[in-house]
Amino acid sequence: MNASRKEFLKNLGIGGITFSLSSVLPLSDYEKRSDAKSNIFNRSQNGFYASNLEPLAPEPFIELPIGAIQPKGWLREQLNRQREGLTGNLDEIYSKVVGPTNGWLGGDGDGWERGPYWLDGLVPLAYILDDQKLKDKAQEWIEWSLNNQEDDGYFGPIPFEGGPPIDRQGVQEGPRKDWWPKMVMLKVLKQYYMATEDYRVLDLMTNYFRYQLKHLPDQPLDNWSYWGNRRGADNLMIVYWLYNRTGDEFLLELGDLIHHQTYNWKEIFESGTIAKLNPVPELHTVNLAMGFKAPVIYHQKNHNEDYIQAVKEGLKDLKNVHGFVTGLYGADENLHGNNPTQGTELCTVVEMMYSFEQITRITGDTYFADYLEKVAFNALPTQHDDDYTTRQYFQQPNQVEVSHKIRNFFNDANAQLCYGVLTGYPCCTTNMHQGWPKLVQNMWYATDDNGLAAMIYSSSEVTAKVAGGTEVTVIEVTDYPFDDTINFTIQSPEQVKFPLKLRIPEWADEVNIQINGRDWNKIENNSDKQMVEIDRTWVDGDTITLQLKMQVRISRWAEMSVGIERGPLVYALKIDEQWEEKPAEEGNWRIQHPYKEVYTEDSWNYGIPEETIKNKDFELVYDEDKAGKYPWNLENVPVKLKTDGKPVKEWHMYKHSTGPLPVSEQKRYGRNPGTANVRAEKLTLVPYGATTLRISQFPVVQ
Repeated sequence: MNASRKEFLKNLGIGGITFSLSSVLPLSDYEKRSDAKSNIFNRSQNGFYASNLEPLAPEPFIELPIGAIQPKGWLREQLNRQREGLTGNLDEIYSKVVGPTNGWLGGDGDGWERGPYWLDGLVPLAYILDDQKLKDKAQEWIEWSLNNQEDDGYFGPIPFEGGPPIDRQGVQEGPRKDWWPKMVMLKVLKQYYMATEDYRVLDLMTNYFRYQLKHLPDQPLDNWSYWGNRRGADNLMIVYWLYNRTGDEFLLELGDLIHHQTYNWKEIFESGTIAKLNPVPELHTVNLAMGFKAPVIYHQKNHNEDYIQAVKEGLKDLKNVHGFVTGLYGADENLHGNNPTQGTELCTVVEMMYSFEQITRITGDTYFADYLEKVAFNALPTQHDDDYTTRQYFQQPNQVEVSHKIRNFFNDANAQLCYGVLTGYPCCTTNMHQGWPKLVQNMWYATDDNGLAAMIYSSSEVTAKVAGGTEVTVIEVTDYPFDDTINFTIQSPEQVKFPLKLRIPEWADEVNIQINGRDWNKIENNSDKQMVEIDRTWVDGDTITLQLKMQVRISRWAEMSVGIERGPLVYALKIDEQWEEKPAEEGNWRIQHPYKEVYTEDSWNYGIPEETIKNKDFELVYDEDKAGKYPWNLENVPVKLKTDGKPVKEWHMYKHSTGPLPVSEQKRYGRNPGTANVRAEKLTLVPYGATTLRISQFPVVQ
């Protein structure tokens, strides 16, 4: 083998994986790739990391290779728990579907979305943790796709003659030629390339996209199922990603075609459709979460700012009519209003996060990063258990019983609220894994001026090239989101001048920044918070301290209820939890594993006195001994709020949930004294993400 080719294969970084020479490009093509890469970077905004090429709009923030960002502290522990839990072992726990018979491994089993969904979280987890066992699991699937592409460019499970069979779970799978599952696998291959630079990925995508350009006019995105039409932005996103690495002009033509065949999310957001009905039957919860990024993805091509504004209008309507204090919305399958006992699907949580990650990077607007943190640090940790071995299909903002019983959900079956492996529907079992690893990937970005940007805060370490090519490391140490101080240390082999950008959340009324212990900047009541840029010559050992003052904030929701917020965290009533394991149910494959219900004997029907709200009378209790431990449970949570509450005797259970939320007592007319003469009790509030049972939207009482 030619020495330069050996070196190329070595630099791919595919540890422990052997593939035949016939599966890789000939030497001359490697040389062409090298020349092409040099040309691409000459046209790119950043000198070291690929970003948008003309005519796509410039990106202010640019993705770093997978592995460049290493989580520390509790976030590292979270990824370790994924490795030991479902993410690292789903092929054994759910082997009938994501095991060796899967169609994405050439088998006759499921050939639709569930295998790629799992890989979409497994691949970034494997390469962030540098775990060879996980890499090998993922590589088997990746090699099958890379080595089994058809001559016409089609890739994926081989279609059955006569249509799909009844699969092993008793449910007919989606058509194997459906465009939708390919979109998920394209995301998987993109991440694999971001970790390895295996150029076979670019060839597979190029050939497949030529196949799409040829066949989409006659077989549009909704030809086999409507999912492809609703989720076409995921396809378009990868088309533009590939264009930025090859410069192939046909990809822009394909992008326009995909956009025009995708559901018109911009019109939905601008027309007020979200606010007109409750429920909204045609708006599926996960489609909506994925659809929020659609106008912004295409904005890269048409440069029309209305496409970004439409997303903000849609989010505003969503908050006003269906919104929860967690940043999510009532949609127990379809949009279903803002009663805090309505459900939110786990797939919605991780897809909403992914949409905000893409929108933030493309627009540079930190409004979406604030939104991302709120979802990630509240909704995500509560919807899986501590060991990452079970999950809820739905969660409720006001949740006082987790049981296999009837509730007022749009779709109410199969133990939707219980913690299990397959309870509800299995899409979440396979799709949940992307949430935490992709959050890690979006904590730091390269910038269009060869600098670095800190976007999502948590203890971490990032290594990247800046300025003229100097490789620096920035170490971030913090107990954020529980504490308001974030410390950064620069490690550099030489003095180097580059801009370091720090996100300033909208909720931070006062911001203090110190460099090497000296005050650098103080921001008070700045309504135009986005990013603070520190452009200076850095030397090894320089330190930056960012303090984002966290004040208790009050937000208003359904029936004028209140949410209690501090920094990115929502606080909820601490309720004792009694977990009960239930046996599998014979004949119901979604409950083929034992599952868990959760009950309490604690009182939960409390309101917050109006005087307490007015004075923001909340006592902060921070336990430094618990800082750095896994925080998402009642035992380890490091921060609490103490406040007053009054029981509301008329507030009872209804359909195994809290009953209708009492309207907040702004004024009392007639003979009803409300709670004016009821004695207040001391309540403990804890971060929402650490709870299983909770009240997070409280009525206001006298």
